[in-house]
Amino acid sequence: MMRIGIVGLPLSGKSTVFNALTRCTARTGVFSSSRDEVHVSVVEVPDERVAVLTRLLQPTKVTRAKIEYVDVVGVEKGAAKKTDTPTGFLAPVRQADALLHVARAFADESVPHSMGAVDPTRDAVALEEEFIIGDLIATEKRLDKIVKLAAVGKKPEQKGEAEVLEKCRAHLCKETPLRDVEFTHEEDKLIRGFQFLSRKPVLVVLNSGEDDDPSAVEENAKRLAAQKHPVVTLCGKLEMEIATCPEKDAAELMELAGLTEPASHKVVRASFALLGLITFYTAAHNELTAWSIRRGTHIVDAAGEIHTDMARGFIKAEVTSYDDLVACQSLAHAKEKGLLRVEGKAYEVKDGDVVTIRFAA
Repeated sequence: MMRIGIVGLPLSGKSTVFNALTRCTARTGVFSSSRDEVHVSVVEVPDERVAVLTRLLQPTKVTRAKIEYVDVVGVEKGAAKKTDTPTGFLAPVRQADALLHVARAFADESVPHSMGAVDPTRDAVALEEEFIIGDLIATEKRLDKIVKLAAVGKKPEQKGEAEVLEKCRAHLCKETPLRDVEFTHEEDKLIRGFQFLSRKPVLVVLNSGEDDDPSAVEENAKRLAAQKHPVVTLCGKLEMEIATCPEKDAAELMELAGLTEPASHKVVRASFALLGLITFYTAAHNELTAWSIRRGTHIVDAAGEIHTDMARGFIKAEVTSYDDLVACQSLAHAKEKGLLRVEGKAYEVKDGDVVTIRFAA
């Protein structure tokens, strides 16, 4: 299951966006929050293909792919350098696959900006700096420990760990996020456990106001995109209202606002693109299930995502594409027309594949 950590400066509208994406009712606005306050919600990935396949295959059970959103307290400017402000409260998002940075673009006198004037580009840079500093501190602490171990004749458990951490430190000291640094496969394995925040892919959500000038919003989005992060623009306050009101009222609000889809759809699509994810489907034992995997995954590894026994005992996979199945209207007709293929372990799963795994138990 994909996990997205929602981050941002204080009063950027993070929890509002969290509510818009999850239909939850986390507290929003100006309040004194605890550093331990974490909002977590698992939601289904919106996917029209699941509805179509359900009508075709008539399964008794349908399981959609899921995504987990984790919203933590806002990151104050300079937090990483304060000895009395531990960054442990960011631990829940360190385990995330990607970060969703809510950058504030709305102006509201009742909600003062923690850095004065509203400037989403400055905020994005400030947050990146906090992550780089936090990663640098973690790197230096580990390197110091390695030196102390060496002083008493002990070596690190991982051979080459010190070298790759020195490489990390050199780039972090130049204020280069680790996602912009090339690592070998072995180096990647050595630092994976550190869960460096500056290494995680970032999706920026530009949180605008309901009455903001569209041209100003577009200009802010362009400036943010220049920082090499994908950007999604939305009005968190409006989207939260749409997400948490009755379906009929939500449709009317979307029509009045000129929206063709809710924010959750836009953000999920952008998140899938950011992480290089695709969706494949299984239809076994009268159950339809959607699975999210990395693009380029071989079928035997995809089988392992379903169950490790399927990967170990993999024999073959019967595969048809979503489009072919819809055109044929059934798996039986797809097989009759030669559109249900038999694939081996090396087959690379494609987005929309409908798969049946054959394996030895």
